[in-house]
Amino acid sequence: MSDDPLVRVDVRERIATVTIDRPEKLNALNPEVIAQLDGAFASIRDDDDVGGVLLTGAGGKAFVAGADIGVLAEMDSLTGVKVSRDGQEVFRRIEAFPKPVVAAVAGYALGGGCELALACHLRVAAESARFGLPEVGLGIIPGYGGTVRLTRLVGLGRALEMILTGDMVDAQEAARIGLANRVVPSDELEDQSRALLGKIIAKGPVALEMAIKSTYLAVQSTMDDALTFESSLFGLLASTDDMREGMKAFLEKRKPDFRGR
Repeated sequence: MSDDPLVRVDVRERIATVTIDRPEKLNALNPEVIAQLDGAFASIRDDDDVGGVLLTGAGGKAFVAGADIGVLAEMDSLTGVKVSRDGQEVFRRIEAFPKPVVAAVAGYALGGGCELALACHLRVAAESARFGLPEVGLGIIPGYGGTVRLTRLVGLGRALEMILTGDMVDAQEAARIGLANRVVPSDELEDQSRALLGKIIAKGPVALEMAIKSTYLAVQSTMDDALTFESSLFGLLASTDDMREGMKAFLEKRKPDFRGR
């Protein structure tokens, strides 16, 4: 492991900013970065001082410019499966994180970087952002969930066009097709991303976790199964102190004081 952390965590005002800090390599992913990213999320999962996560890349030129090609070039069929599965498992844990995760994307989000952004719950793009999955130009395909998540997010035809051509899309096009949730001026990326996350985490934390679970299951299962799951979570939330506080605060015309239970 490197003596210097490649992933930094800073907690302020209930927001944990997780920064991939490898700007000299445009924050490219390698096994060490992926392992540290996993560790960073694990360290804040049960931290009551953290209500949400802002994920970003250092340096401003790239969110994550992709995977480290030097590492990928050494793969054979067996190690290739392991590289893919290791990345998929970490990204899946981010997607299933019980607290809202917002990707603040400036510069390049290519290959594994685009796939990492896709694993986050929401994506705020600076005007400088560029998204793409260029893997076919290297003789491979996206291997960290890109073919799955991009298709579910933007639809089959648009996803296939991006994957088969390897072309990048700019921030405005990303927003138009639903890849980015919003586009902001580059110098306002952090402030606006924090504002969005701050608005979200002011809501009931248990409700946020259940909403994330229910919404993701909705795109992965049948209508009947998704509705059954939704009603079960709805009933579970009806037994929480947060539900009673939220309802009482509404009736009393005041802000709720959620405690996460």
